[in-house]
Amino acid sequence: MDDIAQISLTVAPSGRVVIPASMREELGCEKGGKLIARLEDGVLILEPFQVALRRLQAFVRKHVPEGVSLADELVAERHAAAEYE
Repeated sequence: MDDIAQISLTVAPSGRVVIPASMREELGCEKGGKLIARLEDGVLILEPFQVALRRLQAFVRKHVPEGVSLADELVAERHAAAEYE
């Protein structure tokens, strides 16, 4: 979407909202696809699961020093806890 696409949607009595096909296509969201919903300053944001995952991975990368493996640190902590018990 080059321009910001806007369309008026209606919330059904069941709470469901239908996302227009053109927007689902732009999101790459096929039938049964997963979206992540979040609120930011009173705005509902929907993003495909894979996009949200990449955004979160980039966030973590900014806060974890280069060469540090969080998985290795977790395993080491678990081993230390097991030895303590």
